[in-house]
Amino acid sequence: MRPCVPLIVAILCSLAWAGKLESCASRCNEKFNRDAACQCDRQCPRHGDCCEDYEHLCTVQEDPEEPEPFLGLEEEMLEAPASNLYSAPSSCRDRCHEAFDRHQPCHCNARCPEFGNCCKDFEILCGHEGFSYSRDAITKEELQSVSEKIYRADINKAQKEDIILNSQNRISPSETRDHVDRCPEPLFTYVNEKLFSKPTYAAFISLLNNYQRATGRGEHFSAQQLAEQDAFLREIMKTAVLKELYGFLRHQNRYSSEQEFVNDLKNMWFGLYSRGNEEEDSSGFEHVFSGEIKKGKVTGFHNWIRFYMQEKEGLVDYYSHVYDGPWDSYPDVLAMQFNWDGYYKEVGSAFIGSSPEFEFALYSLCFIARPGKVCQLSLGGYPLAIQTYPWDKSTYGNGKKYIATAYVVSSTQ
Repeated sequence: MRPCVPLIVAILCSLAWAGKLESCASRCNEKFNRDAACQCDRQCPRHGDCCEDYEHLCTVQEDPEEPEPFLGLEEEMLEAPASNLYSAPSSCRDRCHEAFDRHQPCHCNARCPEFGNCCKDFEILCGHEGFSYSRDAITKEELQSVSEKIYRADINKAQKEDIILNSQNRISPSETRDHVDRCPEPLFTYVNEKLFSKPTYAAFISLLNNYQRATGRGEHFSAQQLAEQDAFLREIMKTAVLKELYGFLRHQNRYSSEQEFVNDLKNMWFGLYSRGNEEEDSSGFEHVFSGEIKKGKVTGFHNWIRFYMQEKEGLVDYYSHVYDGPWDSYPDVLAMQFNWDGYYKEVGSAFIGSSPEFEFALYSLCFIARPGKVCQLSLGGYPLAIQTYPWDKSTYGNGKKYIATAYVVSSTQ
């Protein structure tokens, strides 16, 4: 029987090793391990492949500086059928930045170059989206640094005396689906409308009523409305905010000229695509800044100027908020519930008191650097995260994606 002892020991050792790979003990925040039965890295909650003890063993070790989420996915992101993401399992077509799925023969997420398991067409179809390879990556530290510079450059933002906000009742996240109006007064008590005469504000406001809010109804722009898009881009490019963003992206080899940058902004934000009924009925700008109605719900609508103007006209009824940011000056962040002319928004985040160019710059930065991901920034010393999503069903140029949505998802609590 003695010859069997080494075999038994080997079996017991292998079982012990396998057991280790089914637990997060001594594995918290390790890199992805393709040989493990489950994972313990920071991305595993997103990919759904964490070990059972991940939350117990690893989440307590999270960096306290990391912002806490207060918003989830937008409604239309939640409704997207899984089949859209996996229509070509051996290709990255329509799969760029999808969640890791161990059952797929090859992958198209940002980490596949690190593990050597990308699909053959990953670089062609996905490489330009956020520049996923490590040699091209924009680091978290670089994002935080440039966002602070953009924050300081926003000289057109509202001053404290320009806005009197009446946020009233704060509710818990579990109450956001109640559709109960807990705030008898409007959100905005006062706004100094002299702000709106500034060139970027005036150009921005001229765009807001160029859209039909119901998805499924095609958008058709007049020559005047197309000229208004160009006028807005011209005005914001004159600001220190956009000059800071362009300088950063050019230094990162994303753009070789200002005209290339402006053309890309126009396409990603104003290019039309279809959210329903095969009509070109939507764009990133319409969704994020003006707002849309889809399946009886408000989607997008993440802009304070639009909110104020619609509230002033009696079309928006402010219900409550779940979050008020830590900033003691503008811009600030508010996550709120409201009714827009008969349609409810369960949770909508918005910067308050920021200039149009500030929001446009931060959302563009995050879409270019972290498309489909959470983008960690820093504003006035406070962490803030923005989520963007590309529209995967149609493209412009050499396979580039339009903006589907962009919004603040977290900050300090």
